[in-house]
Amino acid sequence: MARSDRRERILQFIQEYIAKNGYPPTIREIGGQVGIKSTSVVEYHLNKMTQLGMLEREQRVSRGLRLGRESTPGMVPLLGTIVAGEPIPVLDERTAESADDWVEVAESLLPRRPGRGVYALTVKGDSMIDALVHDGDIVIMEHADAASDGDLVAAWIRDREETTLKRYYRHGDRIRLQPANPSMDPIFVDEANVAIQGRVVAVIRRVAA
Repeated sequence: MARSDRRERILQFIQEYIAKNGYPPTIREIGGQVGIKSTSVVEYHLNKMTQLGMLEREQRVSRGLRLGRESTPGMVPLLGTIVAGEPIPVLDERTAESADDWVEVAESLLPRRPGRGVYALTVKGDSMIDALVHDGDIVIMEHADAASDGDLVAAWIRDREETTLKRYYRHGDRIRLQPANPSMDPIFVDEANVAIQGRVVAVIRRVAA
């Protein structure tokens, strides 16, 4: 059974949506993106993609889409833990060769920009729960030294020598590092006092047994 161009576009949209939001799109969002008005036609394509191994589906679960085994896996080094609550000391720099653990990730989720290293961090804390990043989840990070408003980043606060996982927003020469938890306050720092260490490109949910 051949993979059609339309199904490739559906798969690409699902991959990009999951990478940005941490959860899959709805059927209507998929149809709107690829120009299919009928939800039944979207369902047809999703079912065919499931047969091809491009997707896995939980029919009784809202947004019950997962990337299938057909997506080529890539191995990403797991370099440590980042607290998504209060900032923690900067992670020691370690090369991929020295990583004790590795995470298998669909290669289609990994950034295609050359020269950008990719690594994984385990999240500790609940400051990003409204962004669907929970304690124990794994975030796949792309090495980056700059960010755009709204990006979910690992930011190094220089004077504290600490790193934190937050949404990035610029306010003139000040940077707001915004948690996604209404019980926690944002962190405001001077632009010169913060360095972007990486940008989140995917979230892997850890489900308790």
